[in-house]
Amino acid sequence: MEVGFSSEKYLKLQAEHIKERIEKFGGKLYLEFGGKLFDDYHASRVLPGFAPDNKIKMLLELKDKAEIIIAINAADIEKNKVRGDYGITYDLDVLRLVDAFRGFGLYVGSVVITQFAGQSAAEGFKKRLEALGLKVYLHYPIEGYPANVDKIVSDEGYGKNEYIVTSRPLVVVTAPGPGSGKMATCLSQLYQDKKHGVSAGYAKFETFPIWNLPLKHPVNVAYEAATADLNDVNMIDPFHLEAYGELTVNYNRDVEIFPVLRALFEKISGGDSPYKSPTDMGVNMAGNCIIDDEVCRRASKAEIIRRYFAAMCAKTKGLSDGADVDKIKFLMNSVGVTEADRDARAEALMKSEETGGEPAMAIKLSDGRVVTGKTSQLLGAASAALLNALKALGGISDSIRLMSPSIIEPVQDLKVNHLGGKNPRLHTDEVLVALSICAATNPVAEIAMQQLEKLKGCEAHSTVILSQVDENLMKKLGINLTCEPVYESKKLYHK
Repeated sequence: MEVGFSSEKYLKLQAEHIKERIEKFGGKLYLEFGGKLFDDYHASRVLPGFAPDNKIKMLLELKDKAEIIIAINAADIEKNKVRGDYGITYDLDVLRLVDAFRGFGLYVGSVVITQFAGQSAAEGFKKRLEALGLKVYLHYPIEGYPANVDKIVSDEGYGKNEYIVTSRPLVVVTAPGPGSGKMATCLSQLYQDKKHGVSAGYAKFETFPIWNLPLKHPVNVAYEAATADLNDVNMIDPFHLEAYGELTVNYNRDVEIFPVLRALFEKISGGDSPYKSPTDMGVNMAGNCIIDDEVCRRASKAEIIRRYFAAMCAKTKGLSDGADVDKIKFLMNSVGVTEADRDARAEALMKSEETGGEPAMAIKLSDGRVVTGKTSQLLGAASAALLNALKALGGISDSIRLMSPSIIEPVQDLKVNHLGGKNPRLHTDEVLVALSICAATNPVAEIAMQQLEKLKGCEAHSTVILSQVDENLMKKLGINLTCEPVYESKKLYHK
């Protein structure tokens, strides 16, 4: 795979920059951490060479200096808000995050429940966390937030919040998702720290948009495509331009809220704001670690196309109203790509046409070869394409069967005649289980199984929307999947 980003340089540079920011504020920094701390696959796709766990590795460079606060909005607990990527509620994700941080050896200091107004579900969650040995703090709604600066920065505003006791110089504030109150938690702590005689500062860590890349650079455009459903818009930071005469990129929400933030900083400190622009607040050094701009441009254009197909499928599934489709289509036009530029799409459509319109899939391997799979009585198109890809990667002749019908048919019988299934064809997960069993006695099947790691980063396109089982399996294998926004059947209900 092509590499356009240096993770080694990034880890060193980013950790050093955060240390400098800690010292700037006298030895204590609240760092609002946006985006995904774990498994940042968007960053790894648009910045080839960026490891999905880079942010955690960077924090491990500061392990002895850092502690973590996890913020969760009481309203999100009350309404059982669900993370779309993991399919779990925000409160359960807090538990997942605690386990994940601890698994890396990072110290989780506490959980703060924000916007707490006596919600019974939030009270129950607080008791649950405390029973598990976690420290839990409550922060309350503030009337007039964020415009009423005098009320916010007072004993009736931030002063009402419970003071989160911290012990390390770097306090990372993260959350299950947006709207959890990360920034308000940081600013509340600045106010409370000053009352306790503690010198502290605030900074923000967001990987995208990358502030020192051009506004219309495909990496930044890909971020807009990824957040099209949130209506985020990249823009030139006017405050930075006015203060320094330098063009930098930020996004609309940070630019819009900055005058209020500046007033809050001034009120809390009793003097000038430490920052003259939203860009000043950031500590992201990713833009300085791009080693091949053209590789990152190509990767980002591919990501925009993937986002387009994902948005189209979400509309077909009834998960969105389709407003983001039009926006992403515009972004595709702005970087000069179309649906036809999607890797493996032409081959998938051609295979479907050859088989009378039956579902088909194509997978583009890392060496540029494209393999296809068609629908048969035994296998779905995704399963067939997966097996054919393993054959190609293992140098196995296409004429050799990895599994005989005598292995597949009993599984089909189990699915249909005993488990009540309607579709006898094997899904991708079932195929891999069957293949792994065959590998115990069949050396060729074992060779095929050994190729699974090589699928990571490959591109796949299906001519129909796949089942959730197949989508999840492709994601676990690291295959970048897109689908035509149509179902295989015309039924109204699709599992």
